[in-house]
Amino acid sequence: MSRPGRVGILISGRGSNMLALLDAMLRGQIRAEPAVVLSNRPGAAGLALAKERGVPTAVVDQREVKPRAAHEERIVERLREHHVDLVCLAGYMRLLTPRMIGAFPGRILNIHPSLLPAFPGLHAQRQALEHGVKVSGCTVHLVDEECDHGPIVAQTSVPVLANDTEESLSARILEQEHRIYPEAVALFFERGLRVEGRRVLAAPGS
Repeated sequence: MSRPGRVGILISGRGSNMLALLDAMLRGQIRAEPAVVLSNRPGAAGLALAKERGVPTAVVDQREVKPRAAHEERIVERLREHHVDLVCLAGYMRLLTPRMIGAFPGRILNIHPSLLPAFPGLHAQRQALEHGVKVSGCTVHLVDEECDHGPIVAQTSVPVLANDTEESLSARILEQEHRIYPEAVALFFERGLRVEGRRVLAAPGS
């Protein structure tokens, strides 16, 4: 694309991964610019942090815009108003419907704190500890209509220590999330991503 890529980020809370993406874009690690940070919750702490960085923000309150189809339609409208090329979920705590996924086919990324397909859904770190695994990690994937299921773009592993708690494991995984999510977004804009079955391939480098 001739103009810089434009990224829309959806959040529901503090926006830790949102900050990692914003800072990577603002320092030029990603060849794109933050178009908008949008939340389904007006009190999301990440909105203020985005504003501090001069990034436009928007709220589509899920308590006020109902039913769910209308809420997602409004989100799609806001993203299109900001000419978004890629949508990144960063702690967005709602499953997307086919309407949203169809509006940005192959252009919605999510990050999840496990080595998918292991431990999808909520409390992935707790699930890892309860199952006694020795290695966990995080995954960036394209979003499809199933929870934490779409084709995998990037993964990295994190050892599970004998004395780990859910909090300590979560913190170490989060450090890696902040590293690989910007890398995956940079890859999207530098080389593009195409899906073959369950695999995501980057176009050959120039």
